Amino acid sequence: MSTVLAAFLDAYGEALRRHIADPEGDGLAVGHELGRRALVEGISLLDLTEHHFRVAKQVQAEAGETAGPQDAGTENSLAENALEFLLQTLITLDVATRGYLDGTRRYEQQRSRADDLAGRDEFRTALVESLQDGFFVADARGTIIEVNKAFGELTGYGAAGVPYPLPHPWSIPEGPRYPDLGTEASRFVVPVQHRDGRRRWIAVSTSALVKPDGEEHIFVGTVRDVTAEHDAQARDQAANRLATALAAATTVAEVLEVGLDELRRTVGAETAVVAVWAGLTPPEVYISGNPPAAAADSRLEPATEAILKRARVRPGRTLIAVPEGAGSAQGIVAPLGEKSDAALWLRFAVPRVVDAADWTLFSLLIGHLSLAVQRARNFDQARSTSLTLQRAMLGPIELPPRFSVHYEPALPPLEIGGDWYDVVPLPDGTIGVVVGDCVGRGLSAAVVMGQLRTAARALLLRGAGPAQLLTELDPVAARIPGALCTTVCAAVLDPVRGLVRYSNAGHMPPILADVDKTGRMLEGGRSVPLATFEIPRRPEATTPLPPGSTLVLFTDGLVERRGEDIDEGFTKIATILADTAEKLPRQVADSVLSALRPEGGYDDDIAMVVYRQPPAPLRLDVPARPDRLAMLRRTLTAWLSSAAVPHNLTSDLVAATNEACSNSIEHAYRNGGGDAERVVLTAECVGDRVVIETTDTGTWRPRPADPGPRGRGIDMMRALTEELEIDHHLGPGTRVRMSVTLPAITFPVASALRGTGNRSGGDTMQRDRETHGRL
Repeated sequence: MSTVLAAFLDAYGEALRRHIADPEGDGLAVGHELGRRALVEGISLLDLTEHHFRVAKQVQAEAGETAGPQDAGTENSLAENALEFLLQTLITLDVATRGYLDGTRRYEQQRSRADDLAGRDEFRTALVESLQDGFFVADARGTIIEVNKAFGELTGYGAAGVPYPLPHPWSIPEGPRYPDLGTEASRFVVPVQHRDGRRRWIAVSTSALVKPDGEEHIFVGTVRDVTAEHDAQARDQAANRLATALAAATTVAEVLEVGLDELRRTVGAETAVVAVWAGLTPPEVYISGNPPAAAADSRLEPATEAILKRARVRPGRTLIAVPEGAGSAQGIVAPLGEKSDAALWLRFAVPRVVDAADWTLFSLLIGHLSLAVQRARNFDQARSTSLTLQRAMLGPIELPPRFSVHYEPALPPLEIGGDWYDVVPLPDGTIGVVVGDCVGRGLSAAVVMGQLRTAARALLLRGAGPAQLLTELDPVAARIPGALCTTVCAAVLDPVRGLVRYSNAGHMPPILADVDKTGRMLEGGRSVPLATFEIPRRPEATTPLPPGSTLVLFTDGLVERRGEDIDEGFTKIATILADTAEKLPRQVADSVLSALRPEGGYDDDIAMVVYRQPPAPLRLDVPARPDRLAMLRRTLTAWLSSAAVPHNLTSDLVAATNEACSNSIEHAYRNGGGDAERVVLTAECVGDRVVIETTDTGTWRPRPADPGPRGRGIDMMRALTEELEIDHHLGPGTRVRMSVTLPAITFPVASALRGTGNRSGGDTMQRDRETHGRL
């Protein structure tokens, strides 16, 4: 027995004896303290209980030796007191025992819970690793602290490298910034760069959580590879942009001008080049971006042309990398169209790897461009056929001098409508003019117009005058469906006699303006429209054409406006003509159209003919002084404009005349010109010719054999005119006679810019010819 146990048992025995002897004392308190002492000193419960019963038995035995039979109650009291002391001692031990059992139970519960959590963690880890989408956990600062295997495969950065602070190693510096997690967006799509250098697009979805301590947010999310979907969407968007850009293009030149720019920007190429071959001539080249190296004659470099020439004979939709078989491509070449006569070259700024997605995109876009080129070619062919037929229906493209016409249909893309004009030079030197307007618009009205125009031209060439023409046109119109109520104004101009005969079948009256005077309407010869009533003979009127006057014939689309009095349109035309005496007929037409054009454009067909009667002959008699040359040039220029001489021919005639007058001033008068010495300039129109004469009364100086750097005036005059006559034998002085023939005026039948402030003129036709020449 240990000393501690022995000492405890002795103390316990003494305390038990005292309590039994005096139950009313503090024995129970002592017993309770002994119980705490037993718990502290680790006294065995068995030792304590055994010792208790021994001491209690001894005390009971000692009490039995002194007590008699009548003291049985005393023995029971001793036993109860001893038991009470023992229980008081065991209270502390009992509490400790029950606490131990409770702790053990709680421990078992916690251990079970820990085992369960460990199993859950293993299950969570297995579940996260089994996800096909990438999984990540980020702290409040955006640092990635946990990723799964799929995340590593997607980005190239796996769990071994965590944490990944901002900026994340897979982010693209020039790419879009990540939205702030949990604030700007919980779902977004961004580009990333894989560890191996490939670029991918990922869709990110995040959720915010709060840690158990409630003091910090974390974010969990998934990432999914959407590169294929993004590329497909990008291809569709690129194709839609290209298709939209090409939708309004109707010629090959427009298709390539618009399409090459859009194609180059979409694929990130530095240059886009298309070469189109036509026969054995060098190819027509279209370039977008920085042009490739060119040869000395501004053609494509031979190596580039050879690449495109080989590509154009490849099957359609064939794409070839340049150079072929290399790891990275400097560009892409492909045939264009269906005729094996065109090829496309896309040149990159630096060589690049072309992957499957690039090939798909290139094939899609080049296919769209190729179809657009073919569509434009088909449209051009159909348009050319349509224009040929329509122009044949409308009237002459080449007009006599001093005429201008304007024609504008109300329904594009038709080049013709129900209105028409015709200008017919007649064998006797007169000129027939017809302007008409069929009821209705569009193709049906154009068909009627074509028949009436042809009949009217035939009647003019047969010698019919204006009234006879309309009279004989009545039964023709009555037999043409849709020709009822057609209005026509027919006129025959006599430039030599200065007269105009006209007859009007319900049409707008012509307007005639003398030089610097307000125009007036010619309201004679009026009758009803065609095919309305039987008229034995239609009336006719004759009006003088003053020298330099301007005559305008037009259809009602020029002056009719909803909500406006038609007389306002007549007044505007008449006022405008008062200030156009020195303008060319084309400029007169432009002035009228500009002044009368509504804000929304014309909503009815328009046909207009402008004619300028030759002006009165010009005669200038001036002193032979150099300071009078500027006045001579100005006056002659104004007269030539009033005679409807084109500007380029006017410049030639003025230069030639200035040289003739300068020769008279400088050489004819040996002592210098003065007020007594004169130079006479005359100019007149003789039919379609303009004749200019200069005369002086000075002395003729023969031309030296070697005139030196000067003395080239006669050569210049001969080069600038058609005929040059110099006469210095008939009396004193010299007469220089120069003449030119006014060219026919070339006009398109319709303006290429209908309804947008368009203008009709030779320059427009030239642009049309240049455009079609490129196709």
